[in-house]
Amino acid sequence: MNKKPDLLSIQDLSISFGERKKKEVVHKISFSVKQGEILGVVGESGSGKSVTALSVLRLLAEGGEITNGCIWFDGMDLTKLSESEMVKIRGDEISMVFQEPMTSLNPVLTVGVQVEEMLLLHSKKTSEERKTAVYEMMREVGLKNPELIYSKYPHQLSGGMRQRIMIALAMICKPRLLIADEPTTALDVTIQAKILALLKELNQKHGTTILFISHDLTVVRNLCDRLIVLYDGQIVESGESRDIFQNPKEDYTKKLLAAAEIVHDSSLGRASITSSVSDAILEIKDLKVYYTESGKRIFQKKQRKEVVKGISLEVMQGESVGIVGESGCGKSTLAKAITGLISDIEGEILRKEQKPQMVFQDPYGSLNPSKRIGWLLEEPLKLQKGLSKQEREQRVEEILQKVNLPTEFKNRFPRDLSGGQRQRIAIARAMILHPKFVVLDEPVSALDVTVQAQVLELLKNLKQEFKLTYLFISHDMGVIHSMCDRVCVMYQGEIVERGRTEDVFQNPTHDYTKQLLSSVPK
Repeated sequence: MNKKPDLLSIQDLSISFGERKKKEVVHKISFSVKQGEILGVVGESGSGKSVTALSVLRLLAEGGEITNGCIWFDGMDLTKLSESEMVKIRGDEISMVFQEPMTSLNPVLTVGVQVEEMLLLHSKKTSEERKTAVYEMMREVGLKNPELIYSKYPHQLSGGMRQRIMIALAMICKPRLLIADEPTTALDVTIQAKILALLKELNQKHGTTILFISHDLTVVRNLCDRLIVLYDGQIVESGESRDIFQNPKEDYTKKLLAAAEIVHDSSLGRASITSSVSDAILEIKDLKVYYTESGKRIFQKKQRKEVVKGISLEVMQGESVGIVGESGCGKSTLAKAITGLISDIEGEILRKEQKPQMVFQDPYGSLNPSKRIGWLLEEPLKLQKGLSKQEREQRVEEILQKVNLPTEFKNRFPRDLSGGQRQRIAIARAMILHPKFVVLDEPVSALDVTVQAQVLELLKNLKQEFKLTYLFISHDMGVIHSMCDRVCVMYQGEIVERGRTEDVFQNPTHDYTKQLLSSVPK
């Protein structure tokens, strides 16, 4: 039996960041990916997963530098190629699905044009053939009505839809090596299952080699042939996925697996709710929410689209209510309407908490890139009278410690943080004013399991300490199961099922709920 050759081989790779004083973040790591295999890379935020992946395509952020080692791809050392040679490889031979689609997509170009651009660069297809191929790829990644989506801009799509556009963009040229950096992070379980099945199909039918980076150990276990575990820029364990999950050798790997169990533990401190209707902190009556979209041409009339369709909902003081449903069903739109960020509504929204706080789905997009973390966290406190500069700074340091970040992070910019670290800053900013009602839109979607467990425990403790109420939006059914007293299932702008979380999960009545639960990876 012939062994498959290595398509990608990384040897003694070291990566450093910094303009003057360099700090090494990846320390002489070596691993290979064989032709046609799927290799998983796991580790906590800041461990070097994404940096290593970006180095393969020579796309390190400003100040980043490969200081040692080689990156061999099909006999070529990518570290020695010119930029013009790398341009020919990117997107055609090697492609990448980035962690944060909103910051990776061009906001001034329609998504269809951006996907088609890859074919324009790397194929000889006609304009009609390119457009047909784009439509076909959009359908493959689970996007309905591709002819309509083609002409939309990134901001007009939900987070999950943007993620799928990124996957379509990466796959359109059928690359030999696909680097997938958290490709299913923002996707609901039904679409996640389709995307993973699509990755497997590409791997099996076309021999696409996949380097799969994820914090979701369940997904990695079901998809990947082999696995490497990164910690603090070093490989601490590697081997067959099955062997590592069944018999982890290193303490850190054992810690990762234990954290995954905690995240999906339904006994994570939920308290039964005995509030009466008079204790409602939020009442929604026949709520309809609209988006106004411009037509393709300037002279066309603006179109008003109903996204949330007559929802009624009560949230009691002190409880956690979960909202689940597929991307584009209206979850985030509902959240924005509740917090006053969308004004085109009909119906009633009655809030006892006049200024509910929100943790947004895309942390990088919600943080001002030109300001340091300390400034971002302190700014809301300036609106509160009676707090001195020293007291504000103390509150900033306290909240950083609460979300498990060093206090020196207050001097960094958002670009200096990993995706998971930025997510924790977004949570810290929402919590620093000690609100009574918090809307959490995918608050742990970008976090590895160890930090997920810490943040969920933090949210639970804050809830108990300050008697908070949560509206918890997530595509992760395990997180909803562990955190929420009640759950509402949304489908196409409507709530199709609601009830106690345990009842809905054990005895779903609506067909869509059954489909959602059956799609959860085992």
